Amino acid sequence: MNRPKRTDRPYDVVLFGATGFVGTLTAEYLAAHAPKDLRWALAGRDGRRLERLRERLPGGTDIGVLRADVGEPASLRALAESARVVATTVGPYVRYGEELVAACADTGADYLDLTGEPEFVDLMYVRHDARARETGARLVHACGFDSVPHDLGVYFTVRQLPEGVPLTVDGYVSADAAFSGGTLASALNQAARGRRMFAAARERGRHEPRLVGRKVAAPTGVPRFAGEVGAWALPLPTIDPQIVRRSAKALERYGPDFRYRHYAAVKRLPVALGSVAAVGTAVAAAQLPPARRWLSDRLKPGDGPSAEKRANSWFAVRFVGEGGGRRVFTEVAGGDPGYDETAKMFAEAALGLAFDDLPPTAGQVTTAQAMGDALTERLRAAGITFRVAATH
Repeated sequence: MNRPKRTDRPYDVVLFGATGFVGTLTAEYLAAHAPKDLRWALAGRDGRRLERLRERLPGGTDIGVLRADVGEPASLRALAESARVVATTVGPYVRYGEELVAACADTGADYLDLTGEPEFVDLMYVRHDARARETGARLVHACGFDSVPHDLGVYFTVRQLPEGVPLTVDGYVSADAAFSGGTLASALNQAARGRRMFAAARERGRHEPRLVGRKVAAPTGVPRFAGEVGAWALPLPTIDPQIVRRSAKALERYGPDFRYRHYAAVKRLPVALGSVAAVGTAVAAAQLPPARRWLSDRLKPGDGPSAEKRANSWFAVRFVGEGGGRRVFTEVAGGDPGYDETAKMFAEAALGLAFDDLPPTAGQVTTAQAMGDALTERLRAAGITFRVAATH
C-alpha cells in the first residue's frame, strides 16, 4: 500500500457535480468553512454554470473550474490526476459513477460520494478495490446521511462499551425532512434493480476475504414495539447496516462477536402501518417502467426542498448498545438530514481526507474505518450532536 501525500497536484479537493442541488450546498459550505489555504475547484460538464456558481461564492476568484463529463473518460482521468481528493455528487452512481472511481483508483486520488446504492458499492469493490490498494487511493462511499450518522454513531457507541466482549447495537432513525429529485431518481433506480443488486452482493462475497476468529452480523430485524425508545421499530432497507457491518469487520474494537440492527422509529402505529404500505407500493411501482417514469416526473433531478423547509427539518438516530454487562444509550442528531447536513458531512469528510492525520488505509473503506475519531470531532465542531444519553 502506497499512501503518498501528492502535494504536487494543483488541488486538494475537487467537487464534481458542483452545480446540482447537493453539489451547490456543498460548494457553499466549503466556501464558508474551509481553511484559507485550501486549494479547491468546482467540476462538471457545464462550464458556464460552474462559472456562475463560482462568481457568487465567497472567495470565488481563488476557486478553480474544471470541465469534466461522465461520458468522457479522458476528462475524468484528468480530473483525478489534478486532485488529492475527488468528491462527487453525480448519481445515480450505478449509471454514472464507475469511470470516476476507476480514474481515482488508478491515479491514487482519494474518492468520496453520496451513494446509497448497495449494487454500486459492491461492484466498485470487485472491480477497483485491488487497484486502489496498490496506488493508495481511499474509496469512501456513502458520505452523507447515507451513512455517516449511522456508521459513526455505531462507532461512537461501541467506544462507550467494554473491549474484547460480544457487543450488540440497535439503531433507531427519526427524521422530519423532504427529499430532492436526485434522491428520488436514485431510490427508484435502486428499487428497480433488485436482482442485479443481489447478484452484485454475491459477487462481492466471492472476492471478499473471510473474517477469521471474529463474527459480525447485520440481520434484518422484525417490526416490533421498541420499549427502549418508546416507538414502533420498522426495519429500514437502506445501505446503512451494510456499511456498519463492513466497519465492524475492519475494526477489532467492535469485539469478537458483533451484531447491528437498523430501524425507523415511528411513534404512532397507524403511521407505521401507512409507512410500510407506502414503501411497498413505491417498490412495486418502480418495477414497471411507465410507473417509474411517472414517479420520477413528480420531482426532477436538480429540484429540492426550499431553504425555509430545510431550516425546519431535523434528524435523530438513537442507539442502544449492550455488552460486558453494560448498556449505553447514545444519539447522533442534527438539522436537515438529506441536504444541509449531508453537504456538511460530505465537505468535512473531504477536508478530513485532505488534511487530517488518519489511520493508514487504502482501497474501499468506510467513514468509520478511514476517519473515525477525526471525522466525529469535525462534525461535532460543525454542530452535529454525538452524545451519551444514559448508561446502565
